[in-house]
Amino acid sequence: MSFAIKNAVFGVVTTAVGLAACIQTSLSHAQTYPSRAVHVVVGYAPGGPVDIAARILAPSLQKRLGQPVVIDNRGGASGAVAANQVAKSLPDGYTLFFAASATQTIAPHVQKNMPYDPLKDYTPISLVVNAPNVLLVNKDVPVKNITELVAYARSKPNQVTFGSAGLGASNHMSGELLKKASDAPMLHVPYKGNAPALADLSGGVITFMFDAISTGAAAAAGKRVIPLAVTSATRHALLPDVPTMAEAGMPNFVIGSFYALEGPPGLPAGIVQRLNAAVRESLQEPEVVRRLVEAGYEISPSTPEELAAKVRSDYERWGQVAQGLKFD
Repeated sequence: MSFAIKNAVFGVVTTAVGLAACIQTSLSHAQTYPSRAVHVVVGYAPGGPVDIAARILAPSLQKRLGQPVVIDNRGGASGAVAANQVAKSLPDGYTLFFAASATQTIAPHVQKNMPYDPLKDYTPISLVVNAPNVLLVNKDVPVKNITELVAYARSKPNQVTFGSAGLGASNHMSGELLKKASDAPMLHVPYKGNAPALADLSGGVITFMFDAISTGAAAAAGKRVIPLAVTSATRHALLPDVPTMAEAGMPNFVIGSFYALEGPPGLPAGIVQRLNAAVRESLQEPEVVRRLVEAGYEISPSTPEELAAKVRSDYERWGQVAQGLKFD
């Protein structure tokens, strides 16, 4: 046998042995994982829509994993603080990210010097839910629909303000798109999460905001704020009398968020499979489904590959939108 052939054979054998070792290591991780508490990092304040979805899912994940699942709120910079923490974590499955789509697909286009790459610095595990938004105004604002809101903003240049969960959040982009589409002077006021923004909207500190239907419907039921339109393609079951943005005179205004479970880069395949199965099983549990649907979410489990494709496609879409918008 020639020297070249011997080297080729040796290379094939070495590769096969290495691959087998990787598979064995992954299986070993999966068999022993988890052996302690799993921390799920949420990039927004407690009480907001991302936090609510994570806390509904957590007990079911805990039951399936056999270890405590702890929600760790790390608000700030539209989720970037939490995202960066997870990106720099050990790939052992004990620090995970309950990612909001805005953090991974919008914020990187509108914030400078982002410390993470949403397409490279995470291991996709599964989509969890989709979350459309609703446009809410303070109850004392003298408008009954979007046309009147736009007219009101034009009559009070730069006095009409809209809140958001932070720069680059889904509801920030919704507000910017309304501002652009209507050519009305409106000022953006970013918060560290939806909950504090909604509190200021209820108190009259800001004029309006786009909020996830999960929390916006509850606020509307309390008469603190008035819903004008939803950003879904069709009317939402929680707000059946509220028109879509298209019905309200804003065509092509279908916007929503997705929430997903991700891990640090290099998370072993065996752990990914274990976690993906736990998410899928949890999202079939009747009580989990009931609570999520009643909160306004749309159940949406996926494979890791489907999640990766979703992140990439939305990242590219919002990148195109962000090029034509001014952020202040």
